[in-house]
Amino acid sequence: MNMSLSLARAVADAVLYEGYLLYPYRASSQKNQSRWQFGILGPPGAALAGTGEEPEMFADCLLRPGPLAEVEAHLRFLQLQARTAEKADDSGGFSPVDELTIGAKRWLSWDEAVEQEVALGPFSVAELIDEPLVLAVEIAGGTEVEELAAVGADPGTAGAVPLAGRLVRRRRALHGEVQLAATDVGSGLVRLRVTAVNNASALPEPIGKQDAIANSFIGTHLLLSADDADFVSLLEPPDEALKAAQSCAQYRCWPVLAGPEGQRDVLLVSPIILYDHPALAPESSVPLYDSTEIDEILTLRVLTLTDQEKAEARATDPRAAAIIDRCEEMAPEELQQLHGILRNPHSLATDAAAPDAADLPWWEPEAEARVKPEADVVVINGVPVARGSRVRVNPRRRADAQDLFFAGQTGRVTSVHFDVDGSTHVGLVLEQDPAADLHEGYGRSFYYAPDELEPLGPLPPGSHPETQEGKEGP
Repeated sequence: MNMSLSLARAVADAVLYEGYLLYPYRASSQKNQSRWQFGILGPPGAALAGTGEEPEMFADCLLRPGPLAEVEAHLRFLQLQARTAEKADDSGGFSPVDELTIGAKRWLSWDEAVEQEVALGPFSVAELIDEPLVLAVEIAGGTEVEELAAVGADPGTAGAVPLAGRLVRRRRALHGEVQLAATDVGSGLVRLRVTAVNNASALPEPIGKQDAIANSFIGTHLLLSADDADFVSLLEPPDEALKAAQSCAQYRCWPVLAGPEGQRDVLLVSPIILYDHPALAPESSVPLYDSTEIDEILTLRVLTLTDQEKAEARATDPRAAAIIDRCEEMAPEELQQLHGILRNPHSLATDAAAPDAADLPWWEPEAEARVKPEADVVVINGVPVARGSRVRVNPRRRADAQDLFFAGQTGRVTSVHFDVDGSTHVGLVLEQDPAADLHEGYGRSFYYAPDELEPLGPLPPGSHPETQEGKEGP
């Protein structure tokens, strides 16, 4: 397995289990009675019936292939596993119960999940251009029984151990397919479309919610790895790939470069919107299944649960039990590590905007006083830009939906900011906004990176960049 793919799995696992079980990790919690929020491929007809999700997701991505380029696809998802607690009765049979208690141990009837991964390929990119592939995905169902002995039970005369109950785990078979198709879009680029489909059939009509989720692919995503080829970012495509990137389409998922920064041989097709090269913080040592939360807050909340609440969480799911145990075992040093980390601090001595701050760390008030956003200058495409400059907005770096509405509009620069981490941010108001003067008066600005702006003229009169230490933009 290539190293980039291995490193990408940590983030892929977080995507796989996002929302699997939420704090307070108990079955009785309302938020845990409506689960499986992301990446669900429901059986055909479930979405129309209002009981499940659509059966398909697809994403286009761009490749810059070599002559021997190959791609491999890893389809990853969870398969629902219904765990039923059953209590032994006097007749030697078993009856389903919501909760089974044997001595100090408890089990609840609950829906678990089994992690699945299907590796497909490698496939020649050149052959995919000539002939798209449809690859069947078949996941077996099954039933497993875990017998639970009575407390202090001794073997009977026949040597059998008396049982107090059992856990029965049932999985439905899953049927689906992965489709791969490639198109030469010129300029040495190939557009690759990967599609995942749930093909479940012969379900009762109408499809109930439980039948729908039991026959669904849950947390579905794909890891694509390339050999003799590089994937091209769709978030920040190079100029020569911009037109091809705009021709790409996505449905219910989004492709991002994965693995370490600088490597382009692995792509994560995720049902959750991510940036290129997403990574887990090294301080995040406990999988809490809620990456939108702050680890420190969740950990402290777990530690405040009562013993009874913790017992219920442990009885709910083995993964919930692992969270409780890991949080309780956490050393003070590990808790402190969750409180906050400052990465890559730089003094303003490295920032040309403050040449006389050489001996001052960035956190000193005197160093901050040397930064003047309303007077500082950044050079963009050889043109000095400062307060009053006119620019055209071309959002491209991790833009959100609002930014995209502003694409092509012109703006007036209000400030230039240099971060302690070396980043530059340009504040502006939009000239087409009738409230621009009001926003500027209140100090409200939109902020963009220098490479998202196109200067529309020289520095306005009254500015003297030769007396200021401007910073060169990308």
